[in-house]
Amino acid sequence: MKVGTVKEIKRYEFRVGMTPMNAKDYVAHGHEVFVQKGAGEGSSFADEDYIAAGATILPTAEEIWATCDMVVKVKEPLAEEYPLMREDQILYTYLHLAADKPLTDAMLQRKVKGVAYETIRDNRGGLPLLKPMSEVAGKLSVQAGAKALEKPQGGRGVLLGGVPGTKKANVVVIGGGVVGKSAMKMAIGLGANVTVFDNNLDTLTYLDDVWGHEIQTLYSTPSAIEAALMDADLVIGAVLIPGGAAPKLIKRDYLKKMKAGSVIVDVAVDQGGCAETTKATYHDDPTFVVDGVVHYCVANMPGAVSMTSTYALTNATLAYGLKIADMGLEAAIKGDKNLLPGVNTYKGHLTEEAVAKDFGMEYTDINTLL
Repeated sequence: MKVGTVKEIKRYEFRVGMTPMNAKDYVAHGHEVFVQKGAGEGSSFADEDYIAAGATILPTAEEIWATCDMVVKVKEPLAEEYPLMREDQILYTYLHLAADKPLTDAMLQRKVKGVAYETIRDNRGGLPLLKPMSEVAGKLSVQAGAKALEKPQGGRGVLLGGVPGTKKANVVVIGGGVVGKSAMKMAIGLGANVTVFDNNLDTLTYLDDVWGHEIQTLYSTPSAIEAALMDADLVIGAVLIPGGAAPKLIKRDYLKKMKAGSVIVDVAVDQGGCAETTKATYHDDPTFVVDGVVHYCVANMPGAVSMTSTYALTNATLAYGLKIADMGLEAAIKGDKNLLPGVNTYKGHLTEEAVAKDFGMEYTDINTLL
């Protein structure tokens, strides 16, 4: 199979879908690898590194898309990339279709075989390709939130851990999954008061068993969240519905009761956000203010630490990518029940039920198409 990767064009996105070591592995499996010139520079990989690994460098993204049977990316295609996608081409990347109907429509119209990192499962029902970036985003959310709380950034002027004789900041984490746990660890490490919400009592029991008196666990209800936000300095939105749009748990009305200069970091922004006031931002202009509350809603947070993120991501994506390349997509998903839910679009059909439900579109079970 001809496998390629392109330079990401999302603003301030420095990750790359394939490292030189990944290219070497694909080549070792008998595949041809094509890399767009300069694709790895943002993660400190030179074209020469890819050439040494056996890859071919092509000057433009257009040539990669036109040449390759499978394109391996990091982020979802942007509008200028839609015309480059080809019928029956495999696109292996984060798609987040529930937050992007134009992309969903384009992939269906162009009959692309879209395999989404964020909906591939493991044997325990987890999301192994989402997990590493969730861990990065969770840790970054507290780091970014701490910065946004500084007075010159528009925040309340609060230090998360305080110092002797002063109050610690109150950090509220909504969601006890991978993002939430990573955010918790950072906030606890910085000495903040941490409250974690989840609607799964088993999750809350686990968190309480592990962290005990270092955190406050609360069952997630609208009234409980509203009450907690009134005293919060930093709120981390760490909600996830796999493949679907994030529920709007932070209502616009709640903001009026929050402290002026408090901060919301909505990590769920890739799936539409868990705050009604969320809108996607970029690393060069990451925040905006609504009703006195600072919002940090960067949709590609891990891109800021591109080297760490690229290694963490490709460590997880390589095995599935090799399986698709070695066997072909159809044989790969027939043989791997965990890979099968990763197929979000297939030859003009929408095969991710959560996305179909969110958009009121027709859903097709992938099994009926194989």
